Amino acid sequence: MELLVRYLERSNSISSVMTQDVIKEQNLRDDLRYYFMSPCEKYRARRTIPWKMGVQILKIVMITTQLVLFGLNNQLVVSYKEENTMALKHLFLKDYSGVDEDEYSVAVYTQSDVYDSLYYVLDQYSQLGQLSVGPISYAEDEDGNLLPLVVCKEYYRRGSVDPSDETYDIDAQLETVCMSHDPVTANHWRTQNSSFFQLDFYRLVDIKLTFQLKGINLQTVRSRELPDCYSFYVTITFDNQCHSGKVKIFLDIDAMSSACRDWKISGTAHKNTHYLLVFDGFVILVCITSAVLCTRSIVLAVRLLQRFARFFQENFNRKVCEEDQDEFLNGWYVMVIISDLMAIVGSILKMEIQAKSLTSYDVCSIFLGTSTLLVWVGVIRYLGYFQKYNVLILTMKAAFPKVLRFCCCAGMIYLGYTFCGWIVLGPYHEKFEGLSRVAECLFSLLNGDDMFTTFAQLKDTNTLVWLFSRAYLYSFISLFIYMVLSLFIALITDAYDTIKNYQKDGFPLTDLQKFLREQADFPVVEEDSQTDAGQSLLCCCRRVPVNDEAILIS
Repeated sequence: MELLVRYLERSNSISSVMTQDVIKEQNLRDDLRYYFMSPCEKYRARRTIPWKMGVQILKIVMITTQLVLFGLNNQLVVSYKEENTMALKHLFLKDYSGVDEDEYSVAVYTQSDVYDSLYYVLDQYSQLGQLSVGPISYAEDEDGNLLPLVVCKEYYRRGSVDPSDETYDIDAQLETVCMSHDPVTANHWRTQNSSFFQLDFYRLVDIKLTFQLKGINLQTVRSRELPDCYSFYVTITFDNQCHSGKVKIFLDIDAMSSACRDWKISGTAHKNTHYLLVFDGFVILVCITSAVLCTRSIVLAVRLLQRFARFFQENFNRKVCEEDQDEFLNGWYVMVIISDLMAIVGSILKMEIQAKSLTSYDVCSIFLGTSTLLVWVGVIRYLGYFQKYNVLILTMKAAFPKVLRFCCCAGMIYLGYTFCGWIVLGPYHEKFEGLSRVAECLFSLLNGDDMFTTFAQLKDTNTLVWLFSRAYLYSFISLFIYMVLSLFIALITDAYDTIKNYQKDGFPLTDLQKFLREQADFPVVEEDSQTDAGQSLLCCCRRVPVNDEAILIS
């Protein structure tokens, strides 16, 4: 009788443990299924409101609106700087045609032209108030005095050159002599300092004229924003470094904006600025909410992965392969968090710019533009829940590793052509003058753009280089268009065909999919390190895109 009682107690104990294990397994399976559901499926299953999706939709609308508003303002700023640069070139450069020649604006070839161009700058500068049609004037210091115009000439310390006898005596040490005058007396320089303008052209390296101007960008009033005050740091350079008989004249401007010290404007400009600041603050709040929700999802996914890995280790004595682990590490959430952080930084910079505390328009545009790009790319995640759109995502995911390896190999050939073209064709072709320009030119040729112009613009002064250029260009075009580009397209086409076949015939099931479908045909692995490694490798080798679309796009 006692044996019967013990047997029944033991049976009840075993059945209780088994019941707990079954419940634990079913709970894990339910949690996994819920994690890989789409937002609509989650709502139908547990009536859970898809907060993340709602926040993402709201964020897309707000960030895009913010980007458009900032972009319109940034265009006004850039156009103001460019038009001022063009206006100052017409004001200070004699015989400026309106189009720069290569990297310089004007070139002169005689001594009289150099003197005329130099004096022209001084005369125009002294009459700036009567010549300029824009709100621009001389800069002042803190005491209200006009900042001077500075002229510096740089030349070799000593030298004598006699080309007819092929002799020269040059001291390579450079000396710089400068002088500065008030803008009002700038037109008297030629009489008061005539010796300064007596130039020895065989020793002269360059002449630099630097001055500072002030301006106000009034066009922002039309967009109901406060105008900015600008400081223009102008440098005019007469470049004679080559001593080739051609003096290049450059005009460079560094524009810095700041808040005007005293202003008064009627209308709604200031009120509109306050509205924009409130809007930017709301964008920051939405991005913080989005980042918190995505971070929470990542933490929950890691915990779920730990439960699943512990279950496999305890029941089947095996590890979850890396590809199944990657299904829990959602790259979309990481991308959303990065876009949120960039949007927050960009919004803070935008608020500082609107408050006239910063002038980093370019930095702000990079942050806002990149965040908007990532936000719109994230929309693909929700399109992936539909089978027709999911084909694109699966094709990109399957082809990316092969395409990346292929690009690394093709990139070595591309770099070889880049360096070769730069060293050989650089002196004879404007498209090969720098490494970046060579890479851009070859990329254009790769896409079939501007081929004839690239062939025709080569200077045929050197027959050997001309023949080499033909062999160089023909070989590059033939190799990359007919072979490299075709193989690149073939890799993507092969991945697309593979995905289409899998969707038609069914995807091979992985351990995760089998567990979700309640298939218990997992082989139990003995406790041996080599067997574990081989089984893990086998799992990863047979890993292909899974059948459940929710897992694929999560």
